[in-house]
This record gives sequence, structure tokens and C-alpha cells, in this order.
Amino acid sequence: MADHHVLRARFSQALEAARQGGGPDPLPYADNLLARWAEPQRRYHTTAHLTAVLDHVDTLAGHAEDLQLVRLAAWFHDAVYRPDRSENEERSAALAERALPEAGLTPEATAEVARLVRLTVTHAPEDDDANGAVLCDADLAILASAPDAYAAYAAAVREEYSFVPSDAFRAGRADVLRQLLALPRLFRTPYGRSEWEEQARENLSTELGLLTP
Repeated sequence: MADHHVLRARFSQALEAARQGGGPDPLPYADNLLARWAEPQRRYHTTAHLTAVLDHVDTLAGHAEDLQLVRLAAWFHDAVYRPDRSENEERSAALAERALPEAGLTPEATAEVARLVRLTVTHAPEDDDANGAVLCDADLAILASAPDAYAAYAAAVREEYSFVPSDAFRAGRADVLRQLLALPRLFRTPYGRSEWEEQARENLSTELGLLTP
């Protein structure tokens, strides 16, 4: 289980470094976000996922241009999440646009965090988008997990969509997997391409085979 005390401290450090000056206490903002990440409809998009994305951002830190803003984008990227809704990323970005100026970020920094959150709709940053590459690779790094961890991820995704009938879920999930496998590359950072790409494609292919015997 994710350690909320550690997560609160990580958020505070990122916010304080990003705003580079005074501002309100970061902890109420951290607590609001953590409450969102702990909502009962979540099975995969939980504080464990948040922690994993933050850890992967740390792994990729050398590739980011604005590391603290990428970290804040990781906090907000699934802050609004309803599996039966299609506008989660937009609503999460809008939440960042409301909260971060009040928390002390400049308009420019807030706009960059919101842009990064919206980028997780497609996970397709431009080639020169270093911040976007780090966030998207960190979010997709679960695809390169060891097979048992990947199987647990896939099962958690199915639980989040338990309201979808089995045949419809299998068809929709298979389409998602095919779209991912059709991409020329899943990961955009040099680290992601060298360390995660091969395992991710193997996992995706295995899951697709299980869904479409």
C-alpha cells in the first residue's frame, strides 16, 4: 500500500520547488489529491499507480526539462477518474488549472502542467517535447512489467470496467492493444526505448493472444 505520509511529502517538495517562492501550505492540496486517488471506483488508477508513475519519473528525471512540473502533472494526470466517462484527462487538467494558481504556481507553469495532463489522452508527445516524453513513458511503464505484475495490472483494469459485459470488454481491450502494438514506438525517452520497449510489446502481445484465441 502506498505510504500517504511519503506521498504528502513528495507533493510538497515538488510544489515548493516548482513555485520557487512563498505560497499556501501544500499539504491540503496533497490531501485533496490523495482523497481523489483513493476513490472506491478505482482498481488500477490508485495511489499505487500514482506512486509508480512518480518513481518512473524519477528514473527518467535526466530527460526532463522541467522536472518538478512533470512531477506535478503526474499527481494530476488521473486525479479525476471515472471509468464510465471519457473526459477524465480534460477534467483532471481543468482541476490543475484551478488548483495550481491558488497554490502559488505561475500561469506559465500551470499551463505546462495542464498541457502535460492532456497529453496522456494520446501518449503521443512531439519529438522535441522532453517533458511530455517523460510523463508519457512513466505512465506507460507498467506495460513493461514482469509478466505477473502485468497480469495483475490487466486484471485491475478489468475490475475497473466490471460494468462492461465480457464480450464487449474483450473486443474493446483487444482494439486498444492492437493500436498500441501498431505504434512505431511505445516509449519516447532513450531509457524507455532501451529498457522497456521489448518487454512491453511482449506483454501486450501475450494479453492480446489471451483475449483473441
